[in-house]
Amino acid sequence: MTPPISNPALDEERGSPLAQDDARTSESKAPEESDKTDWVGEIRGLALMLLAVLAFHSLIAKPFYIPSASMVPNLMVGDRLVVSKFPYGWSWVSASFHLLPRGDWRIAPSTPEYGDIVIAVPPEREEDYIKRVVALPGDTIAMVDGQIILNGRPIAQEQEPPVQIPTANQNICGFAPCMADFEEYRVRLEDGTEVYEPPTYRETLPNGASYRIIDHADQPLDDFEPITIPEGHVFLMGDNRDHSADSRAPSGIYGNGLGGPVPIADIGGRAELITFSLDGTASWNPLTWLPALRGERAWESLRPEIRPALGDANRDRPN
Repeated sequence: MTPPISNPALDEERGSPLAQDDARTSESKAPEESDKTDWVGEIRGLALMLLAVLAFHSLIAKPFYIPSASMVPNLMVGDRLVVSKFPYGWSWVSASFHLLPRGDWRIAPSTPEYGDIVIAVPPEREEDYIKRVVALPGDTIAMVDGQIILNGRPIAQEQEPPVQIPTANQNICGFAPCMADFEEYRVRLEDGTEVYEPPTYRETLPNGASYRIIDHADQPLDDFEPITIPEGHVFLMGDNRDHSADSRAPSGIYGNGLGGPVPIADIGGRAELITFSLDGTASWNPLTWLPALRGERAWESLRPEIRPALGDANRDRPN
């Protein structure tokens, strides 16, 4: 039997098996080609996303974690904050991870206000400290028996009912519970809950910025001679006055403080609010985060309350 003669024109018109096989082969290759990943495009997209995040953290705002008790009672270990980067302008410290070399330059500079809670970098360390502004450029500040003397006048301080700090589920600072220094102030409430009730005062600065502090011990940082704050600097202190390495404390090999007035160029932003807070029961396991939430601290503003200035006021120390 003579095999059929293939006519290309008719095969194409009629859809011969040969033409159909060629079409199927072409179709089977197309998905393979379309499935190839554009790795260059993917890497470019990831790089752009990373740059956008770094730019936002450096210029607009960044998260911050409270690792120590230096700002108790207003900030607790485990608090997560939002820090805005632009209120005082931008400088070397604005860049995330301190990528830029130190310098005294500032872009769009502005001066902090009394009572602002700010992030500052000490002179010899690449760490972020969080403290409160208590003196501005040109001010003269001293301290006598734990009370600030600003421009020759005592800052108003009033004793308040002790703040109540839970003793249970504490975070760890170093190798000890973060509130261990308040152990002598442990009390049991009527419902059986145990809390610390350390001596608490309300301090009000000349602009009316008002906030609570804790001062329970006599120690060397309670007293220092008057110093004048240079232009472009501020004086910073922690609200937990006996447990804060701040402008009162030396820096470098002699201490871990800020070593005096801090250049505003070394201030990386202003603390705005608490987003959420976790107690000491939280771990790396996400399942522990929800039970560890301190719900009452979420979305709490960190801008100081503004009250009418009280003028001079000396406080009575507890016996």
